[in-house]
Amino acid sequence: MLDIALLRKDIAAIAARLRTRPFELDIEGFNALESERKSVQIRTEELQAQRNALSKKVGQLKARGEDAGAVLAEVAAIPEQVKALEGQLANIQLRLQNYLLNIPNVPHESVPAGRSAEDNAEVRRWGTPRSFDFAVRDHVDVGAALGLDFETAAKIAGSRFALMKGPVARLHRALAQFMLDVQTNEHGYTECYTPYIVNADSLVGTAQLPKFREDMFWVTKGGGEDKEEMYLISTSEISLTNIVRGELLTEASLPLKFTAHTPCFRSEAGSYGKDTRGMIRQHQFDKVEMVRIVHPAQSYEALEQMVGNAEAVLRRLGLPYRVVLLCAGDMGFGSAKTYDLEVWLPGQQAYREISSVSNCEAFQARRMQTRFRNAQGKTEFVHTLNGSGLAVGRTLVAVLENYQQADGTVIVPEELRRYMGGQEVLKPA
Repeated sequence: MLDIALLRKDIAAIAARLRTRPFELDIEGFNALESERKSVQIRTEELQAQRNALSKKVGQLKARGEDAGAVLAEVAAIPEQVKALEGQLANIQLRLQNYLLNIPNVPHESVPAGRSAEDNAEVRRWGTPRSFDFAVRDHVDVGAALGLDFETAAKIAGSRFALMKGPVARLHRALAQFMLDVQTNEHGYTECYTPYIVNADSLVGTAQLPKFREDMFWVTKGGGEDKEEMYLISTSEISLTNIVRGELLTEASLPLKFTAHTPCFRSEAGSYGKDTRGMIRQHQFDKVEMVRIVHPAQSYEALEQMVGNAEAVLRRLGLPYRVVLLCAGDMGFGSAKTYDLEVWLPGQQAYREISSVSNCEAFQARRMQTRFRNAQGKTEFVHTLNGSGLAVGRTLVAVLENYQQADGTVIVPEELRRYMGGQEVLKPA
């Protein structure tokens, strides 16, 4: 959520920066709400001043032995008027809050202008895509003989789900364990086990609600007056970041670095048939997530470090990739700056996203009311960052396609063999 003080100071400048996303800020709507708020506050202050003046007059009348009944009647009527104005002000504040909750974050000055992925800027590449002396197959065909089964998954749950058995299921588990070990043992993240179902406050805090409710899966808890809507996480960014919701942290405790391996659930509303083949765009998938809670002065250094933390996994697995800086129009709602890591997939002859790393600055912290006390004793909002380290399913796709052999086998990357009982090759059943 943006700082309302920025809108009050120079809403035209904020609107101009938001147009690069593109997002058209409703300036007239904001000014109307502000005018209404000021009017109610001025009238409230006038009534309070009137009450003070009348109370003083009552004292003077009584001191002279005169009748103060009429003035007392005026004083008695004021609290009801103030109460009515307080109700109006609360309603205005709620409307202002809803207005702010639907405004995306302002892009950082280093973010390039643009409206789609076509306008993203490539930062660097690593690795050379492998040359094959046989017809390359995609992960669906390679994985079918190794236990990757979409037909049975569709019978059990519907489209955009995968069932994994045997060698491919073990490889999937090995990848998640490897990623967790890299992020905890080498990069200093604290491993967490988090809830997979969260309340609405958590989603408001990380900006999935109210705007993106249709992208979520949800369930109902309880009934009657106790009925509550709960949501399946679309990423453990939600549960990890909300660890500090409502907290006043010490400066000495920063930075906080969390990681977790969780399933993620997305409805893929609005995807309109994109990537329907295979595991690229699923309703259920696994990720190892990285989250940092940092001092505002350190967040952009932390962003670069987190990109490196994700890159380390790809390099250790020997998977060619590139890093791109997202343009303003391709960034997520809560991000001020985002890098995507895109892995090379021979089956598609293309680089595809495997990690997205974002600095949200104080956008989420303001929604969660998460602050720290600085060296001067004043409270500030923390900055929050999140990123995949990595998407497990997409990494499985990359391994199957990049390490496939002509005979249908798949070489197990060396870094994963200790998680596979020393197994070096996945062989079709």
